[in-house]
Amino acid sequence: MLLSKFDGFAILATMISPSQCRAARGLLNWTQADLAKAASVGVVTVRQFEAEGAAPRAATLTVLTQAFEAAGLEFIPENGGGAGIRFRERKGAKVDEGLRPDQLTSENDGGAEG
Repeated sequence: MLLSKFDGFAILATMISPSQCRAARGLLNWTQADLAKAASVGVVTVRQFEAEGAAPRAATLTVLTQAFEAAGLEFIPENGGGAGIRFRERKGAKVDEGLRPDQLTSENDGGAEG
């Protein structure tokens, strides 16, 4: 099992960091209580993990990750550009690709007005 060091925590490399956890809650507009309920853990467990106050068990990181993934998020591993979190691509959802550069005009470019 691959472990890495994060701010004094030895965590599974495929698991989330406290900052990713906070960001994921923000994306979903979840409180710590919402996450605790979704992951079937105590609110204190979430609070301590996010505050980096206690090293969580691997099982706790797993259920937190699973709760976020079930809500439609995916975690981006550290890959030289930094770890992150985003909404998973929704299958069948039409993606608005916006306008091509040659279609932009001063009326539709959405830029700052001069």
